[in-house]
Amino acid sequence: MAGAIIENMSTKKLVIVGVALLLCQAFTFMVGGLIAPSPTTAVPYLATKCVDTIKHRQESKWFMPWGPNQCHKIRSFDEATAKMIEANNIVFAVHIPLPNKEMSSWFQFMLVILQFDIAFKMYNQIEDGAMVTIDVGLAYRDDTISEWTEMAHSFEQRKLSCNFTTAKTYENEGRYYECDLMPFMEVGSVSHKYYLLNMRLPVNERKKVNVGIGEIKDIRLVSIHQNGGFTQVWFAMKTFLTPSILIIMIWYWRRITLMSRPPVLLEKVILALGISMTFINIPVEWFSISFNWTWMLLFGDIRQGIFYSMLLSFWIIFCGEHLMDQTERNRFSVYWKQVGPIVFGSFCLFIFDMSALYIWSGICACLYFLFLCFMVFQVFRNISGKRTSLPAMSKARRLHYEGLIFRFKFLMLVTLICAAMTVIFFIISQVNEGHWHWGEHTVQVNSAFFTGIYGMWNLYVFAIMFLYAPSHKRYGDEQSSGQCITGDAGANSGEDIQLTTTITHVDGPTEIYKMTGKEAQE
Repeated sequence: MAGAIIENMSTKKLVIVGVALLLCQAFTFMVGGLIAPSPTTAVPYLATKCVDTIKHRQESKWFMPWGPNQCHKIRSFDEATAKMIEANNIVFAVHIPLPNKEMSSWFQFMLVILQFDIAFKMYNQIEDGAMVTIDVGLAYRDDTISEWTEMAHSFEQRKLSCNFTTAKTYENEGRYYECDLMPFMEVGSVSHKYYLLNMRLPVNERKKVNVGIGEIKDIRLVSIHQNGGFTQVWFAMKTFLTPSILIIMIWYWRRITLMSRPPVLLEKVILALGISMTFINIPVEWFSISFNWTWMLLFGDIRQGIFYSMLLSFWIIFCGEHLMDQTERNRFSVYWKQVGPIVFGSFCLFIFDMSALYIWSGICACLYFLFLCFMVFQVFRNISGKRTSLPAMSKARRLHYEGLIFRFKFLMLVTLICAAMTVIFFIISQVNEGHWHWGEHTVQVNSAFFTGIYGMWNLYVFAIMFLYAPSHKRYGDEQSSGQCITGDAGANSGEDIQLTTTITHVDGPTEIYKMTGKEAQE
């Protein structure tokens, strides 16, 4: 073999490949922006105050806020006090979804956010570090006439984080605290049509349960689920992209194994990147439509974490292999100094998915991007230092290496653009979902970024495996000489053939790989 495709393919063909990939990238953005709806929908709910009149409460009794068998309701706690109803007998009931609607397995997940409406009272203020204890039960059913089936029951505690922006005086009694939203519940698979939440706020002064939490007036919930239309578009993309990456990966590794030398570290890392991309692409989510797989959210986070970890590792090794001395290359152990930033970046991305520390995770992602920019700058500076020897070469070799340097720099810039787009995606995805109006069309910004960024990573991995696959052409061939050193009669010289074969066969997959080493010699 005579080098990788990135250095052997003609400029015309490379431009065609680049334009094709760019059009595919634009198409992935358009699919999300013009075809798919917004990724998620948030539905607000106000809990209904039901009264449990049974002294010895039955665990199987469920309180419906509306419908033919609705509970006995009260409007406020003042009414409960007037009717001598104790706080332990008040049940906050929420039916998901709203009347005349139903849930669907296409929604994939359901996240519930909790917020309290707490009025200020001089004699009943919120204490520092106040904790709310909630006795909550979740039930489900698949029609409107059958009995409710318990799905989960738990005693949950949430710390109140509330501020009172005005002076705490008698004149301001009745005004509401400004309380932060609190994560409350997450359902990993929406496999039923109807859900019912029953919540109690048990009071026990001796055990200090729900004491010092202020005067709670109402409980508000926000249910967030993935849109079914977006799910269908997302599944279709994964179904189409899975065989594309799998085929190019098999093709790439087959070309590597046909070579007489063993694979170098960079080629192994590219294969690992393709495997991780295939792993995240496999559309196992199709089974979640028919099966109640509640672990799908965790499985998705694990797959995403593996891919991001591999991607971060690839970037470090990709840059590092073009900076190391020839004696240090092709050894994974020399990258122990870079393990810290890789683990750091992967952990930040994991925190982004698993918690609400969006600001800190965004900052960490930006720091990693700056670190990557620094490594790319070092590679470019290293290449620039080697370019001083180009004028002393023959015209054929000089044109050949200048072309290789341009192609390599362009690929590195594309890598930085992909990394920058990812950081921008992290930031924008935290902004409230919105859409742009463009003439008669509505562009869903968040959907466009979800599908566009996902498509970008697939296209990037596809391009890396294609461009770094060994070429079947040799520089001694007439066609190859015309591609690499256009218009020079010395293109087929024995010196150039020996140079290319030696560099590629012994030291690495490309000539740039050899040239960028600290001790590389022309």
